[in-house]
Amino acid sequence: MNNFSIITEFLLMEFSSVRELQVFHAVLFLMIYLATLMGNLLTVAAIITDPHLHCPMYFFLSNLSFLDVCTISVTLPKFIVNSLSGIQSLSLLGCAAQIFFFLVFGTTEFALLVAMSYDRFVAICHPLHYGIIMSPVRCILAAAGSWFTGLVYSAVHTGNMFRLPFYGSNVIHQFFCDIPHVLKVSTSEVFQTEFLLIVASLSIFVFCFAFLFSSYVRIFSNILKIPSVDGRYKAISTCSPQLIILMLFLISIMIAVLRDTSDISPIQNLLIAMIYTVLPPFMNPVIYSLRNQKVTVAMGKMVRRMFPPSLKM
Repeated sequence: MNNFSIITEFLLMEFSSVRELQVFHAVLFLMIYLATLMGNLLTVAAIITDPHLHCPMYFFLSNLSFLDVCTISVTLPKFIVNSLSGIQSLSLLGCAAQIFFFLVFGTTEFALLVAMSYDRFVAICHPLHYGIIMSPVRCILAAAGSWFTGLVYSAVHTGNMFRLPFYGSNVIHQFFCDIPHVLKVSTSEVFQTEFLLIVASLSIFVFCFAFLFSSYVRIFSNILKIPSVDGRYKAISTCSPQLIILMLFLISIMIAVLRDTSDISPIQNLLIAMIYTVLPPFMNPVIYSLRNQKVTVAMGKMVRRMFPPSLKM
């Protein structure tokens, strides 16, 4: 151990060493970040202010939009600041905070998507009992349970990863503290324990995926039994955006977990990480909220209240 120094900070990677390109990347991702904030926060505000949207589906959607804001705020602002300042260092505490909150919001979002799939299952397969099954108390308990699951899961992983000091190289070939890269400089004891935790997590993930798959199989089988074309179209339109978001989230998870960081270049690592950290929060308002007529109408009403015609004149 005498040949190694204890790591107190990490050095993150940048897309380019050219100053002009660094500023360009900062401006580009700042625009993406602001667009993501605007889309998701407008969705949350529209759902809160419109009484017609106070139902379980939009309650879960507002939670999902809030989680998207939190998820992208964990990594992208730090990357933008680093690109503008030219300083790529991140303290050990800052690295632990990034991993903790990234796992909290990611796990909570997955648990919330499971609850949303059950909500659509009840709405389409048991419409007469929807108000009884998806009561406000149960919706709040489902959302609270999702947050609790994310907190516990993240605390276990982060506590295990940072319980022992790091030795070796402090260079992370990523624009944020990504778990696979941090594990490369951890001790063998931490790596083995984290490997067991990830295997246990995958078993839970497979169980949830099986639940999601069976739910949507029953949903679409019931949709096909609807006699009218308008009824089938309406039922599909209520669950298809959520299914697209779920598939985007699952693909992002698989890319993050199954990719081999040793066989690809650092720039490819950065681009892949952007796919699963930036793309889902940026696309969710486009896929769900802006394609939903009730949400867009609520947004229009909210904007008209904020900027009445007399104020525009």
